[in-house]
Amino acid sequence: MNVRKIRRNILLGRDLEINDRKAERWKTMMRVALGQSKMVTRPVAGIMHLFIYAGFIIINIEVLEIIIDGAFGTHRILKFLGGFYDFLIGSFEFLALLVLVACVIFLARRNILKLKRFWQREMTAWPRSDANIILICEIFLMSFFLTMNAADYLLQQRGVAHYTPAGAFPLSSIIAGWMIHSDTQSLVMIERFCWWAHILGILAFLNYIPYSKHFHIFLAFPNTWYANLNPKGYFTNPENITREVKLMLDPSETPPASTADGSPQRFGARDVFDLTWKQLMDAYSCTECGRCTSVCPANITGKQLSPRKIMMDTRDRLEEVGKIIDTNKEFKEDGKSLLNNYITPEELWACTTCNACVEACPVLIDPLSIIVDLRRYLVMEQSSAPAELNGMFTRMENNGAPWAYAQTDRLKWADEK
Repeated sequence: MNVRKIRRNILLGRDLEINDRKAERWKTMMRVALGQSKMVTRPVAGIMHLFIYAGFIIINIEVLEIIIDGAFGTHRILKFLGGFYDFLIGSFEFLALLVLVACVIFLARRNILKLKRFWQREMTAWPRSDANIILICEIFLMSFFLTMNAADYLLQQRGVAHYTPAGAFPLSSIIAGWMIHSDTQSLVMIERFCWWAHILGILAFLNYIPYSKHFHIFLAFPNTWYANLNPKGYFTNPENITREVKLMLDPSETPPASTADGSPQRFGARDVFDLTWKQLMDAYSCTECGRCTSVCPANITGKQLSPRKIMMDTRDRLEEVGKIIDTNKEFKEDGKSLLNNYITPEELWACTTCNACVEACPVLIDPLSIIVDLRRYLVMEQSSAPAELNGMFTRMENNGAPWAYAQTDRLKWADEK
């Protein structure tokens, strides 16, 4: 149900057609989402994330066998694969250990080393807890998996009925040494408990993901497919603004499009409804890793701007709008908006539009596009801009250039030579 709500919320955004350069989009998705190419630009975090990512995908293949064994009362039904099955179980065990170690290191980085990007002002109690919950769950799941295999291994060695020999256990056989003095009944109970804990833990984990930032596990794939493939720094010309200009030059031009209630379409964005569905998908795809904020020159120099906060605020406002729709069956004005109530003009004007945040994002999120659209609204709808920019706008209107010189004086520098 929550997945349907997320889809509905994303589709509250403006229409945007993205279906060009399909071959390049598939290649980008495979390289970035599946291949984790942008994660490894920071090798330590990238490699550990790769372990967790591979473990999440590959180890859960074992869940299929667990479910089949539970449904039909079999024991390791895939053992007919012979030597390949031994290879699979051994690989799963090494991956489980790597996942476990990576999660412990990530927990230490967040809670003991307290890396700056995990403790900035937008990282309040819930975002920090959310990350810790997932990491602790992964540690427990991998521990249950290895302990289950260790008990299974001992039961196989003892020739207990139902536990027919199957699989190779290079790591859990070592763990089994700690349980070797346990009686058979205790081992069966340990194996059954870990079996149930592992499968129920995974099912609970999958249900929790849509309520968590970790929904990026699934959204990373469509988000990278629909990513902006234009060169960094390429700005779009909003259609309604283009039509306004054309209308000024040619009164026969088609008037700008209106919104559903008949009012003119806004210049720029004030609330989530004014953003595109792709920008809203970006908000839900954010991993809150903070790479964007850690490279933002405005943030580094102490300014209020944090690109991660821009994405988190957009998602929070979208969630708030979704709850209003759930309650009233439609959106009823609540006196709030993304601009001002969540994101302040001070944050927006701190942005230098350098694209460092866009370049740093491991799933190709574009915080800059939201910042620019919100700034467009401030300038074109509210005539609200810093004094320095208002002066420049005035000079461009009067002189055709941002400098305080009349057009007739432009070439005086040449006469001075």
